Amino acid sequence: MNLTLIYQDEYIVCVSKPNDVVVHHAHHSRNVAEEESLLQLLYKDYNQKFYPIHRLDRRTSGIILLAKETRYVAEFQKLFTNDLIQKTYLGVVRGHAPESKIIDSPVKGRDSKVYKEAETHLKTLEKITLNIPVNPYDSSRYSLVELQPKTGRLHQLRIHMNKISHPLIGDGKYGDKNHNIMFEQNFECCNLFLHAYSLNFIHPFTQQALNLKANLPQNWEHLFKRFDWNI
Repeated sequence: MNLTLIYQDEYIVCVSKPNDVVVHHAHHSRNVAEEESLLQLLYKDYNQKFYPIHRLDRRTSGIILLAKETRYVAEFQKLFTNDLIQKTYLGVVRGHAPESKIIDSPVKGRDSKVYKEAETHLKTLEKITLNIPVNPYDSSRYSLVELQPKTGRLHQLRIHMNKISHPLIGDGKYGDKNHNIMFEQNFECCNLFLHAYSLNFIHPFTQQALNLKANLPQNWEHLFKRFDWNI
């Protein structure tokens, strides 16, 4: 699997992670022998170890930053903790989403017991109504949304879209099974339609303003042509 390089310098490398690739295997992971992680793929391509600066779910595709040395990680992580980096995601969701909305709703932490404040800013870019029935309706409606998380909770975007009744297509945990099946049957798409599209920040070492973007996966491009969508 060839990874798409977006940017690199002496401090970081930025690549586009494919859908359904884990960033790194958890300790004693049962999947270690079955699949290669992003870190393993990078090592094969560059013969070098890299160190993740932030998280990206296995099922989410798109842009991710990794440091070339462990001593660089903390400075880049400060951008995330101090809200000095703008993260933009794209998602395909069920229904016609509002033109814009601030979703301010707590999300459970990794321990699944404690709720933490979470905020997402939504903007709808495109909409479509299809003459394809999805139970219980005779047609189906979808939206392309831009999502900017202001906090970084686990599964935040997936949970927030479900909370406003516009779940992401292909989300087996928080999504709508009927619409997921429709996409599989009609468009041969079974992946999660959530893509980490861009990162905007000031490089903490070079002070360079960076606007980094990850091109859409191929199946997104096919879908955009069929829906006549643009970004």
